[in-house]
Amino acid sequence: MNTTSASLRGRDLISPAIAALISVIVNYGGTFILVFQAAKVAGLSPEMTASWIWSISIGVGITGIWLSYRYREPIITAWSTPGVAFLVSALAVTPYPEAIGAYMISAAGFIVLGLSGMFERFVRLIPPGIASGLLAGILLQFGISAFGGAKVDPLLVVILFAAYVVLRRFTSRYAIVGIMFIGLMYLIGMGKADFSTIQLAIASPEFVVPKFSLHSILGVALPLFVITLTGQYMPGMLVLRNDGFKTSANPILLITGLGSLLAAPFGSHAFNVAAITAAICTGKDAHEDSAKRYLAGIACGIFYIVVGIFGVTLAALFLILPATFIATLAGLALLGTIGGSLANALTDPKGRETALITFLATAANVTLLGVGGAFWGLVAGLAAHLWIHGKFQIKPYKPSGTQQSEQKQ
Repeated sequence: MNTTSASLRGRDLISPAIAALISVIVNYGGTFILVFQAAKVAGLSPEMTASWIWSISIGVGITGIWLSYRYREPIITAWSTPGVAFLVSALAVTPYPEAIGAYMISAAGFIVLGLSGMFERFVRLIPPGIASGLLAGILLQFGISAFGGAKVDPLLVVILFAAYVVLRRFTSRYAIVGIMFIGLMYLIGMGKADFSTIQLAIASPEFVVPKFSLHSILGVALPLFVITLTGQYMPGMLVLRNDGFKTSANPILLITGLGSLLAAPFGSHAFNVAAITAAICTGKDAHEDSAKRYLAGIACGIFYIVVGIFGVTLAALFLILPATFIATLAGLALLGTIGGSLANALTDPKGRETALITFLATAANVTLLGVGGAFWGLVAGLAAHLWIHGKFQIKPYKPSGTQQSEQKQ
């Protein structure tokens, strides 16, 4: 009996760990180049750049592990990708110590927002169809990119797609990890990825004394706060809601804000609940039993901590992987989530039109006033819903764990 239980526990760990590994690879391989670009603009030394990677990876890992374990849900945390994209230009005109001070001010803002409970109340106002339409619109580009890479490397995309279809037929649970290994073998065999120059080296944190100025508060802290809130926290919370997880946004804001505040003096600009990479870990591909998907959040955290310990070395490893491989892997991993989101968005006949407006406006990905397409897609959907239906209905809050107990019943 004990052997069987142990075997079941072992099998339960495989799918969440695979989903977590792919999530981490996509995160580092897909957007981490922005950190190096921002560090170059700021004129940071290799040691300071390594400290930035160390602080943000360790911070994301610890907060993700704690939140996932505490609430038994796959609460994946990540660094603010739109935030670091903004810093590529902001650090060119802001002294680094003042930028560090701005990071701390922005983090304090998330702590206050989490304590106030205002953000959670706003999330609960959003109709389910609009939430699903927003998520589908955000993820659409990733699905398109899964096949768009054929313009650059058609053979790689064909191999990955063919492997995905075959594996989904015989072992859908391990299809993504299968295409990952097949893709890596192809890249190595064709000489398109050379790992021979990679050497492990442990990163060490570098403390920067923060400085505070009105310029950095208005020019860095405020935009970073708004961009992270609208571009990361909002879609990230809706990813969780879309897959049926009910943890309040308040503790997530509080913990990630506190973690960002503590990590800022070592270079971390901001971390938050993940959106795109979280969707890889919150759906059925991570585990058929939603009550066990929190293991993917813990596994993600462990992988991030490992990367943080070795700093630039492992980050460079992810950057060696071709962009086409990363994009195709991410798109195929998110197919189920994209399909499920579209289906949920169009379920309610009364809300179908406003959900479709949200989906299309978000997918257009128009940036206005420095704010990304996810925010404006949500605004368009909510405005259309309010005009057509005249009101919003606040969804009742169910504490974490309710979903799991309902499923068991």
